Amino acid sequence: MSYIPGWAVFGQAGIALLFPLLANSLYKGLYSLVGSGRAVESPGTKNANPSKGQSAAQAGVNPAPAPREFSGDYAADLKYIKETIGRNSDLHFKEFTMTRVQRQAVLIFVDGMQDDRQLNLQILQYLMNEATAESLSAQQQSGSGLPFSQLSEASDLTLFNQSILFGHAGLLVEGLPQGLLIEPPASTDRTLGEPVSEALLRGPRLGFSEVLSVNTSILRRQGFNDQLEMISYRAGTRIQRDIVLAYMKDIVNPELLKEVETRISKLDIDFLAESGYIEQLIEDNYLSPFQQVQNTERPDRVINALLEGRIAILLDGTPFALIVPVTFSMLLQSPEDYYERWLPSSLIRMLRFAATFLALMAPALYISFISFHPGLIPTELALSIIETRQNVPFPSVIEVLILEISIEILREAGIRLPKPVGPAMGIVGGLIIGDAAVNAGIVSPFLVIVVAVTAISSFSIPMYSAGLTLRLLRFVGMGFAAFLGMFGTILFFLLICSHLTRLKSFGVPYLTPVSPFRLSDWKDLFFRSPLSLMKRKPVMMKTQNSRRKS
Repeated sequence: MSYIPGWAVFGQAGIALLFPLLANSLYKGLYSLVGSGRAVESPGTKNANPSKGQSAAQAGVNPAPAPREFSGDYAADLKYIKETIGRNSDLHFKEFTMTRVQRQAVLIFVDGMQDDRQLNLQILQYLMNEATAESLSAQQQSGSGLPFSQLSEASDLTLFNQSILFGHAGLLVEGLPQGLLIEPPASTDRTLGEPVSEALLRGPRLGFSEVLSVNTSILRRQGFNDQLEMISYRAGTRIQRDIVLAYMKDIVNPELLKEVETRISKLDIDFLAESGYIEQLIEDNYLSPFQQVQNTERPDRVINALLEGRIAILLDGTPFALIVPVTFSMLLQSPEDYYERWLPSSLIRMLRFAATFLALMAPALYISFISFHPGLIPTELALSIIETRQNVPFPSVIEVLILEISIEILREAGIRLPKPVGPAMGIVGGLIIGDAAVNAGIVSPFLVIVVAVTAISSFSIPMYSAGLTLRLLRFVGMGFAAFLGMFGTILFFLLICSHLTRLKSFGVPYLTPVSPFRLSDWKDLFFRSPLSLMKRKPVMMKTQNSRRKS
């Protein structure tokens, strides 16, 4: 009978059982209350991108199109070009008349891939007013001072389309049996900075800018691929801004693309100041503390996501692109994991997962052990902790709150201060406050170690937005631990796990491939397999082409 717990333990267990029931009913009530206020289709965006033809679900996908010869019929060839690559919103068709020979012609180019001023003022003016079919043909041999770096003939329409997407300007002239490819003189590259929020030791030092045409051209310049398609929308009822959806048309799941297009077309807001507005308006569950849309400044991360069948959303005026759908494991992965060899990358990734657990649970576990279950701690360690807390006037939850709130204030202050001062402020402020708090007897030295490990662990998370979520939930876990001890800590962790298993991002389970379990996708989860073994794209994306290597 002496081993039967007292009534207090049974009372704690009963209260712990009531918490998930109350939380679930409260969650459902809040979701149904504000669910009717979700985005409604805006009159200003109802006809977004009306000139781009059929929906993406109906668009043809052909990863390796067969070569197609020029027909010699200007109208038929132009129609074929518009049907195959005309859906790209960054592609421009400049139709004009060659006045010297009275022939119709069209100049086709991708926005941001050439010097637009030189293209319009020099090349286009020459073609309209001075060029003849003979002079264009003769330019291939003569090379005399025309405003082209190089002029060549395309052997077929497929090569013609690919060359245009890769940076050439295409010229189609009525009466000529083939198309011409113009390589304009090299333009001065815009100054592009390194991503601030996602720094790497090894990898490209290139980040997006605030100019949409520059960002789309950066994606084009990642490599030669004619399957990269970009669709433009315009959103905002008061002030309108351009939005671009980027995807690989031979990989992306048509149902996913249709869902993203539907949500983008229903954006109803006066002004999209930043991509964070889109992120909040299109996510599946706006009551969840976890982000269901990934934001990034890195073009290499976007391209890798597109190759897995995901979709990128770019907004004019911000360097942050959005990636959908997202899973929890994506938030703890860094592009550098793939640039280093698989063994050290796997070790670092597993350390990152462990650090995430510490950043979320360490303060709650400290409160549980110290205040409720000191018997679970090894005796020598428990005596050492008790000795350091003899002069502390506050219970463990109060001293944890004091130190955690101080660290959060210092972290926020370090971000807002000027760059030369911010890092020094965070380091010096943390050292001074921690040392002064211990000397004053407000907190114990052991707690300073716990809070320092928690803060350092949160810094290891690659995504700043994911770190914000853990910082918020950390205080919730401390509240559970303060009321119910280890019961509350375990209950808090189970509630987080149950919520994550139900959460979805554009129809993809948030904890995939853990739940639902997909063993084939574990090659790139807690550890990264060698690249030679990663032969298939994630099964959860339901891509049209499942192989990474052909």
